[in-house]
Amino acid sequence: MRGLACLLMFQTHCYDAWLRPQLHNTQLYGLSQLGGTLPAPLFLFLAGVSFSLVTEKLREKGIAASAIAKQTILRGGEIFGLGMLFRVQEYALGYKWVPWTDLLRVDILNILGLSIVLMGVLCRLASAANVESARTRSIIAALGTAIAVAMLTPPLWTTWRPNWLPWPIESYINGVHTFQEPQHWLFPLFPWSAFAFAGLAVGFVVFSGYGRRREARVFGVLALAGGGAIGLSILFDASPVQLYAVHDYWHSSPNFLLLRCGVLLILLSGVYAWCRWGLAQKGFSPVIQLGQTSLLVYWVHIEFVYGRFSFLPKHGCGIWKATVGLAIIFSSMLALSILRTRYKKRANALRPGSPAAAAAV
Repeated sequence: MRGLACLLMFQTHCYDAWLRPQLHNTQLYGLSQLGGTLPAPLFLFLAGVSFSLVTEKLREKGIAASAIAKQTILRGGEIFGLGMLFRVQEYALGYKWVPWTDLLRVDILNILGLSIVLMGVLCRLASAANVESARTRSIIAALGTAIAVAMLTPPLWTTWRPNWLPWPIESYINGVHTFQEPQHWLFPLFPWSAFAFAGLAVGFVVFSGYGRRREARVFGVLALAGGGAIGLSILFDASPVQLYAVHDYWHSSPNFLLLRCGVLLILLSGVYAWCRWGLAQKGFSPVIQLGQTSLLVYWVHIEFVYGRFSFLPKHGCGIWKATVGLAIIFSSMLALSILRTRYKKRANALRPGSPAAAAAV
């Protein structure tokens, strides 16, 4: 799924950065941008799923809840720090062309790190004497938090805006940045962290004892739940009863978030089937490979698409030329990913105490 998110991210960024403005009203561009609504929710959702796997394993080993919280919160802080470092890099490479306020822009890595920190706090609060009780409490708490974030997003973007806060802090709540109103292209905690908490709940279900024994059945139920979430989203949006003074379906509405969560559940089940019975079983998978180094390829490709090192003229290409550029980005990021994993395997093999190192001696 991370590899799929990378593919969708590549095509969205490449066409957005390189196509001429007059081509932005074509069907290709529209489909590209529609696909671009999925990578950020995918990355956040999968962060929640991965978090649940790590937490579940540590709980089963009998690790203390405080130690688990410390480990996971530090990991979230590390990713947040990487997000800040990325902003510094972007500012340095674009010096004299970008405002200093871009250093404090709320981007996907920032909110991914903060979401992991918050999930660490939530799982610490949901800890219990045994693993089963802790898992149940974590599922309930994660779902409740996701719903609360979704429901609070519209007022925090409009009528309840905390505009008394300094803009760098308010921006983490609603993405206002330096503007007069929240910006939909930024990644504030409301609503984006809801995807992480939804993934956390789903992850604990998947990695439960029942989920491990009845994998196919659980993923089938999740697919049905995804379809039901999409149906509820459409039903709620068509209802004459509106809860909010300002309704913005595409950016802050809980209904749109519910729809995207439904799509994520269907994708999760589809990817499970593909990996268990599909072509993912047949040798090397470029998509799986990209997913193993998603942070690296995200970081690097940005500079060669949007940054100073873009190898095609920005907003100056036709569809064919931009598509060739997309193919080059995909191929080069795949090569970088392979090199990274091979280097990591070699470094691990030569680490003191490893079987390979002992054999070499």
